[in-house]
Amino acid sequence: MRVSKSFLNDYVKVDDLNFHEVANKMVLAGNEYESVEKVSEATGIVVGHVLECEMHPESKKLHICKVDLGDEVVQILCGAPNMRQGIKVPVAKIGAKLPNGIEIKKAKLAGMDSNGMCCSLEELGIESKYMSEEDKTGIHVLPDDAPVGEDAIHYMGYDDEVIDFELTANRGDLLSILGMAHEVGAIYNRPVTYPENTPKVLKDNVNDCMTIDVQTENCPIYLGKIVKDVVIKDSPEWMKERLMASGIRSINNVVDISNYVMLEYGQPLHFFDKDRLGDKVIVRMAHEDESLKTLDGQERTLKTSDIVIANEKEAVALAGVMGGLSTEVEMDTKNIFIEAAIFEPIHIRYTAKTILRSEASSRYEKGIDPNRCKEALNRACYLLEKYADGKVYDGILTHDTTSKEDKEIDITLEKINAVLGMTLTKENVIDVLTRLGFKVQEENETFKVFVPTRRLDVNIKEDLIEEVGRIYGYEHVVGKLPVLESKEGSYSKKELLTKELRHRLQGLGLTEVITYSLVKKEDANKYTNYQNEDIVLLDPLTEDRKYLRKSLIPSLLNVWEYNISRNQKNVAIYESGNIYYKENEEYVEKPMISGLLYGIGTNNLWQQEKIVVDFYYVKGIIENIMKYLGLNNRYSFDTNNLPKEFHPGRSCALLIDREVVGYFGQVHPTECKKEVYVFELDLLKIMSHKVRMVKYKEVSKYPAIHKDVAFIVDKQVTSKAVMDILKHTGGRMVTNIDVFDVYTGENVGANEKSIAYSITFEDATKTLTDEEVMKVFNKMITEVESKLNAKVRDK
Repeated sequence: MRVSKSFLNDYVKVDDLNFHEVANKMVLAGNEYESVEKVSEATGIVVGHVLECEMHPESKKLHICKVDLGDEVVQILCGAPNMRQGIKVPVAKIGAKLPNGIEIKKAKLAGMDSNGMCCSLEELGIESKYMSEEDKTGIHVLPDDAPVGEDAIHYMGYDDEVIDFELTANRGDLLSILGMAHEVGAIYNRPVTYPENTPKVLKDNVNDCMTIDVQTENCPIYLGKIVKDVVIKDSPEWMKERLMASGIRSINNVVDISNYVMLEYGQPLHFFDKDRLGDKVIVRMAHEDESLKTLDGQERTLKTSDIVIANEKEAVALAGVMGGLSTEVEMDTKNIFIEAAIFEPIHIRYTAKTILRSEASSRYEKGIDPNRCKEALNRACYLLEKYADGKVYDGILTHDTTSKEDKEIDITLEKINAVLGMTLTKENVIDVLTRLGFKVQEENETFKVFVPTRRLDVNIKEDLIEEVGRIYGYEHVVGKLPVLESKEGSYSKKELLTKELRHRLQGLGLTEVITYSLVKKEDANKYTNYQNEDIVLLDPLTEDRKYLRKSLIPSLLNVWEYNISRNQKNVAIYESGNIYYKENEEYVEKPMISGLLYGIGTNNLWQQEKIVVDFYYVKGIIENIMKYLGLNNRYSFDTNNLPKEFHPGRSCALLIDREVVGYFGQVHPTECKKEVYVFELDLLKIMSHKVRMVKYKEVSKYPAIHKDVAFIVDKQVTSKAVMDILKHTGGRMVTNIDVFDVYTGENVGANEKSIAYSITFEDATKTLTDEEVMKVFNKMITEVESKLNAKVRDK
């Protein structure tokens, strides 16, 4: 919302204030701004009168001009095609500075002295969208009564200062100059003056010649008046300047008045050509696939969620968004029907997103004060009477189901001070609320506050407390330490497990990332065996953010792609987050933890021992987590029924007590050509398995004996099958078994592989002898050979 100083000053006195200070005080009251600047930053520009104008004898474009600057007559050479004798123009004197940084100096053009420059609006820093066609190609011509020698920037109103506010969504009341006036008035304790809005009226009454039929509940207010015999022409210069300062281009007096009143009151209006509209106004929902040609000349296909204004033949406007071409006010229009209405914000929002976001729709979306409709309507009639020679019909065509009563909120002084941490007196509170324009009744430090309808954002006690705090000034809050009874922090079981796993993964060298829960359709069902119904957004920002994910892995792969494209050769990341799906008409939200590894990992974080990430590297991380959670000897692995996006020969399902709780392994080559390894664990399933009390035992005082063996087995035989036999046969004497090599090469058959194991034998009560160890070791070998048709590799 752009607010000019001169515009604001009509309603609350600010001409004696530094506008930068006003902007900063507004920030302290919760209203941020982007910039404070003048319409034109040019200096040294005066009104000049062209006394003489002749073509240069040696140039087809240059004019030799004698220009009266008030205190002197100077020669200026000018190439503008519209330069002529007798006109008044803005002139940059010697030493003047233009917004583009140019300083005007005495110059010699085509052999002749030029003492200044006659300026176009572009040279004064005005955007082309605010210019007439003549201004776009030549110098700006001032009115004949412009005072020669005076500051031209001030005369044109271009020294007006403008604050460009960035407003929060709840402050729709500040999308009007009157709303801003109330805000500034509250801050500076200054009264607000409303504009004149009482036109003279004819004996003719609008209700005698027009009817209204509102067929939808989405239009609580619809008011209309007729103004006849309007004369369409240019707007007065002051109105053009204020519209330009507010970011709106001047069209003609009738259109400009509509926009001007919208800026004043925050109430959008729409002007119809009355003769084309007819004698009946219908407000209804659009028919499915109904057609309407809007003011921009485009044929729009409407939906049943769109609100339309219609006559007895057809839809003539999209309510709150854009008018229709068939009832447009044109240069030959004489009679105008004015609409001031309130439409249901959600429907306006949907229509505006489809058709066009406009100044009007943005105000309707945030809500309109029902008490402003009639005031804005009468204000428009007053201005049309004054600046378009219009004649106003008596009466108002009315449909109104709204309440105009102030909102009543009761609150105590104790509650206000408790929330704000202040020690305000009842006089302080009454003063602030009165400055805000709220009526207050006080009894025994309890306030009955009547909030005007223009403040749609103030509805509950906490809203009132915020108003008191921001206007009184949060800078008056005295800092002090809270006195609270300390309590030990508590976590839910899910939060505690997530926290522990995050710390564990960080300790294993993985970095946490946070990604979107929304994914594109192609990724919604990958890396999971959940076949439940997808959850789809009805109105997504983009198609790539339409589906709620059922796995975190696609999001991690996007992070991996981002890093690899930026020359990161090693990636180790994890994320804890939720997946979502619909099951039996119930929405399910399930916590998961996932990871991705690629490139070179570290086998020992302290010594930074490097190791290539492969299946066993990821398996080691999974086993580390399981042992950390106290699930040792309760977990196992299985290769059946893996999600199709996992590599079938380098992936596993993780089971706890024979229940699948997650998956890990290499991404299938059809999904990613590089060797990327991922894992995903279901935290709810892990939590469902109770962990027994962890038992500790003393480290054995006796030495361990290590034996290595390699078996040649069929390629279909898993290492797990071999290890299960070794553990079962070895019994308690075997304390650890590790795989240290897998070989497929010249020394084994085409359909065979060699798996090498390192086996640790240990007894906590005595020193084992070689005979005891070899007896068990040989039995282990025999069992593997007989049960898996294996043989010991001897070389």
